[in-house]
Amino acid sequence: QVQLVESGGGLVQAGDSLRLSCAASGLIFSRYAMGWFRQAPGKEREFVAGISRSEDRTYYPDSVKGRFTISRDNAKSTAYLQMNTLRSEDTAVYYCAAAPTSYVYAYYYRRNDYDYWGRGTQVTVSS
Repeated sequence: QVQLVESGGGLVQAGDSLRLSCAASGLIFSRYAMGWFRQAPGKEREFVAGISRSEDRTYYPDSVKGRFTISRDNAKSTAYLQMNTLRSEDTAVYYCAAAPTSYVYAYYYRRNDYDYWGRGTQVTVSS
């Protein structure tokens, strides 16, 4: 049974930082590209960051580029999202997701590419 469990969310002020973690179990973590998405109330779930199996290829939308950093530790089966200079518009539930792939250097930004999802962790940024 595959499980992705996010942690690290909370209430912070604008300009603060948070580090989210995503602990994976029930799968061979190194065979999956990983991604982070978020969903604010009344909005669609949107892509935030993606990382390849190889741990060194990453991709971000312009909305978070330069502020967010995705990383992973295959030995610990864990993915991370470091979020700096947080803004009120970053307030959302953050989800991690796993995409099976045979390509070591590929990352993905479409929801449909991901097979497994966590339950999410709330991030609230007060201005």
